[in-house]
Amino acid sequence: MMDDSFEFIIDDQIGRIDRFIAEQCLISRAYAQKLIDKGRIKVNGVPVKSSHRLVFGDRVVAEIPPPRPINIAPEEISINVVYENSDLIVIDKPAGMVVHPAVGQRTGTLVNALLAHCSDLGGIDGSLRPGIVHRLDKDTSGLMVVAKNDMAQAHLSHQIKKRTMKKAYITLVVGNLTPKHGAIEAPIGRDPRDRKRMAVVENGKDARTQYNVIRYINGHTLLEAILETGRTHQIRVHFSAIGYPVFGDPVYGKKSPILGRQFLHAYRLGFILPSTGDYVEFTSNLPQELDQVLNHLVYE
Repeated sequence: MMDDSFEFIIDDQIGRIDRFIAEQCLISRAYAQKLIDKGRIKVNGVPVKSSHRLVFGDRVVAEIPPPRPINIAPEEISINVVYENSDLIVIDKPAGMVVHPAVGQRTGTLVNALLAHCSDLGGIDGSLRPGIVHRLDKDTSGLMVVAKNDMAQAHLSHQIKKRTMKKAYITLVVGNLTPKHGAIEAPIGRDPRDRKRMAVVENGKDARTQYNVIRYINGHTLLEAILETGRTHQIRVHFSAIGYPVFGDPVYGKKSPILGRQFLHAYRLGFILPSTGDYVEFTSNLPQELDQVLNHLVYE
């Protein structure tokens, strides 16, 4: 396949070349910078740096290579598609499914499933792959949005960065949490005593979780947790840090004999559609195994 060639004549004071290419060619700014570094973007016939500022009359030529296949096998794995268009797909991920292949697990992941399901992937940063803009832990269920092309990836990532994407979870914590409404604001980083865990640490990244108690159940609290930031294991770390670990969490709390994973479900997801600017919101019911835990606690 041949490169896509774009040519522009600048008719205004535009600003940086990397931002201009990202916007005009519908790719991420990071990928635009990679192309600039490789000399695929020229201004007046000359390669430039990403910080180069365009001026009136400049002639910009961009050679965008076709997306490369990736070394991940498509697999016909059943996924629950909640919404889909040419830019993105929203899925309801089951507990137990890993999002992305990694060392030790190259198959059976959400990415493997999406490669088989999506016939209209447009390429992310030069690779023919779905764009994972946010993740759910293997043993967390619920809603995720995945980009199909660079433009959607950049748009969704910007919403996450600006904290306008709405992400809310239903979780059950051990103990009667009070007050009924509040927020946990504590920085999160790698646990200095165990690098596989996260922890509230002084030099960590800022993290804030709002919560609303739904009801108390036999020494436990069912609540809605709303993420204002998206740090790794944020909900699990925050509630454990204040003495109310997530039910069934083997890392930050303790295992449960009646549930084989943490009680954490991404039940609400809202964002702006990249192509139309419309706000959309989706919800997901609690999986059966989590409902069964609640019934068990009621009658215990």
